[in-house]
Amino acid sequence: MEYSFAFRRYRLPFRTPLRTAHGPWTEREGIVVRLTDAAGTESFGEASPIPWFGTETVDEIEAVCRELGAQVDAARLSSVPSKFACLKNALAAAQSAADAWPPRQKHLGVAALIPAGRAALAAIPPKGEAGFRVFKWKVGVDDIADELGLLDDVCAALPEGGKLRLDANGAWDRRQAERWLERCADRPVEFVEQPSFVQAAEGESRVRKGEDLLLGLAESYPTPIALDESLVGAADIERWLGVGWPGIWVVKPALLADAAHAIETLGRAKADVVFSSALETGAGAAAALRIAFAWPGKARALGFGVWPLFVDSRFDGPYAAPFIRAEDLDRLKPEAVWNALS
Repeated sequence: MEYSFAFRRYRLPFRTPLRTAHGPWTEREGIVVRLTDAAGTESFGEASPIPWFGTETVDEIEAVCRELGAQVDAARLSSVPSKFACLKNALAAAQSAADAWPPRQKHLGVAALIPAGRAALAAIPPKGEAGFRVFKWKVGVDDIADELGLLDDVCAALPEGGKLRLDANGAWDRRQAERWLERCADRPVEFVEQPSFVQAAEGESRVRKGEDLLLGLAESYPTPIALDESLVGAADIERWLGVGWPGIWVVKPALLADAAHAIETLGRAKADVVFSSALETGAGAAAALRIAFAWPGKARALGFGVWPLFVDSRFDGPYAAPFIRAEDLDRLKPEAVWNALS
């Protein structure tokens, strides 16, 4: 099949800068792609890499899009190298029909993203009143003693039956991770996400030591550990399955070059998966949520409670609510994002 191909790059400021272990994140950059078939039917995808995950950059994505040209066919699209994982994901989403991921769930719970530091205390009560029962708190941002001292206050602010997810974005060394996991053992912490992380650029030896540390932590403490930054592509998934990862898998569909293969692989392994936003626009969220609703396994609360996210609300995904229904996905219109970028 042949298509007309077009793309639009975006740089969108967040309503509130997101404080992470990598520093403040003030804006989102990415590219929305459009394919138009011979019948005039338009379909869309979004390439939205996260800077510290080690995939391609937005500049690299734009360069490949320019090389593709205005007319492409399926063979040309599939020839994009796998190192451009986010772009391949976007192109695959645009090529797939809306029913390519039939929902297996009628509705899924959603975890609310709350701000780092003491600001979390004011954010939890209104979200609890709205019905949220799972909350994701960014840690590894401030001094470890201050954050540990704040943990009990954050737990006390949770609504009855509430659970807390801690996301360190790989900020801790062994001793810091151990201090946190010791503290979490008797508190309502659902899991600790990526307590430490070694980037591939640091060398194979350091990467292996980092992986051994995560395995050791997962086996030594009762609070589950989740992989996030450690899961960038199919090779990472295969490697962690090979070593028998005993914890949780945080999957950001937007970062997977071949989402279908990755989900099939994790499904066969009966992996404990949390599907999570990459802080993409509504165009990318539409594709990612369809994948999440097609998951056949145990359904944990989605990591999609991030909106309203952008200063310009036209680019947001679904309004942050404690549940998303399968029929809500039909209300996500990627073409609206495309038109807003014109």
